[in-house]
Amino acid sequence: MSPSLRSPQIRSLDLPGRRIRLCSLVESDYQAWMEVRNRCRDWLVPWEPRSKGAPLPAEDKSSFQARCSMRERERQLGSGFGFGIFYDGRFAGEVTLSSIQRGPFQNGAIGYWIDKDVAGLGLIPEAVVVVLQFAFETLRLHRVEVAIIPRNASSRRVAQKLELRDEGTAIGFLEINGEWEDHVRYAMISDEWAARAPALRAEWLGQY
Repeated sequence: MSPSLRSPQIRSLDLPGRRIRLCSLVESDYQAWMEVRNRCRDWLVPWEPRSKGAPLPAEDKSSFQARCSMRERERQLGSGFGFGIFYDGRFAGEVTLSSIQRGPFQNGAIGYWIDKDVAGLGLIPEAVVVVLQFAFETLRLHRVEVAIIPRNASSRRVAQKLELRDEGTAIGFLEINGEWEDHVRYAMISDEWAARAPALRAEWLGQY
């Protein structure tokens, strides 16, 4: 089937982890996604990119469908890949590989969020390892980075658990919830992945 004719209910991406699956979101995921977003709103919004004075993004079903379509176009173009995180068969958060640039850069950026009810179970580090494997072994990127607000201790623990290289702090890097925030930039390059992949797969994916 041509990608442009793909049914909105067919998941174009499905990557297994040890306890989770990373899948492209489709229209039928809306109710589960909205339930988590509503319940975790106060926990999530303070860390999300948004210009000062801008309204929160629309989260009605039509907007969600448009978002799914945008992610599918990004996938077709190779500029970004968005995944829902599914744990015990239910939606639990999202992880993205975005801002992909080719040519001499070959770089992408990982972002993530998780349902507060399952935070602390190690699901995000597992999801990031799945995405790193996809980025380096399927997409053949050279470098992947994760940029995190310094005071966001829980997100920084993900990078620290995975022993991503700390490249320093970028000042005023991104506007978050209306404020220009510094970000610690963590990264991995393909040579580092090649050396560390067996240990990361064993620890987080149960692959030996």
